[in-house]
Amino acid sequence: MTGPLSRRVSLRLRTALLGVLTTCLAFAVAGAGGGAQASADGTDSLPFSGATTSGLHNTYDPAAFPYLAQALDTGTSMIELDVWDDFFTQEWKVSHSSLTSNGNNCVNASSPSQLYTGGANKDLESCLDDVRVWLGAHPGHGPLMIKLEMKAGFQSTFGMSPAKLDQSISAHLGNLVFKPSDLLAKPGGGSYATLDEAATAGNWPTRQQLAGKVILEIIPGTVEEANPTDSLWTDAEYAGWLKGHVSTAQVFPAVHNAQAGDPRSRYSDASLRPWFVVFDGDASAYLNGSIDTSWYDSRHYLLVMTDSQNVAPALDDVNPAPADAQARIAQLAAAHATIASNDWKGLPQVQSLVVPRGNG
Repeated sequence: MTGPLSRRVSLRLRTALLGVLTTCLAFAVAGAGGGAQASADGTDSLPFSGATTSGLHNTYDPAAFPYLAQALDTGTSMIELDVWDDFFTQEWKVSHSSLTSNGNNCVNASSPSQLYTGGANKDLESCLDDVRVWLGAHPGHGPLMIKLEMKAGFQSTFGMSPAKLDQSISAHLGNLVFKPSDLLAKPGGGSYATLDEAATAGNWPTRQQLAGKVILEIIPGTVEEANPTDSLWTDAEYAGWLKGHVSTAQVFPAVHNAQAGDPRSRYSDASLRPWFVVFDGDASAYLNGSIDTSWYDSRHYLLVMTDSQNVAPALDDVNPAPADAQARIAQLAAAHATIASNDWKGLPQVQSLVVPRGNG
């Protein structure tokens, strides 16, 4: 076939092939978890507090992922580690239920080739090493939150203190950590007095500026909260440490469990309140109609909503239909979540989502 018709067909074919090539290239660049990387849709220019992403609950569990790196491969924006302070060995153990032994998928990698091999069940520092090595192999990956649940709290009397935790994090993550002092620093010089001042001023960097960085959140653990003899929980203890050691603190303490109004009012020591700008609780509680979640968004606070699947109508805990899971992330974005935590380990297209916060 020759002439104008053949040229039109050829043009349409080239256009179609170009479209396919563009799509394939975009997929190749994005790869696993591409949505958590710098994107062409503008979400990378959002401040960290202005986006909603997905996070994985109990990411250390080897039943979910044989290797921690496989969880990171999903493109998730948050991993969660359960930490025990073993004051007998002076180690931070990572497991669901054991104070004295590790039960996790961390392998203490020192190079990318070691991320998917070797024996697991290592300590917290090894988990942090795996994160550092994985991020080094994925330059430009979106900011990653690491949620630390201190199962039994700190045992500062026996050496397992906030200071020791900071030292462990600094030694194994180094300059990858976006610290509280970084939020306090004003772009033109000087510093805000408290985290509350910095957050409400909108001082969070953009997702692109935080690419490859780690933000750590810490909450009281289930054992600690159920211990009637424990009068100083992780949140208050770390906040007290933070306000006196701003230059070295590595972690943002979180107000745990949903509550109407300003949840920081629960702290009798009012001087601690301005050091909380991260809030963490059950998604169903935040969406039950009694809590104005726009309050968190308008003040640029971070809001972690857990058990995303349990918001009515409930979804499958592990493997919901992808469209339903994506719709749930959008629903929690509209409800002003920063991170929607879940156990959807097999849905990288959901784990890598980045949605403008408040828009759905």
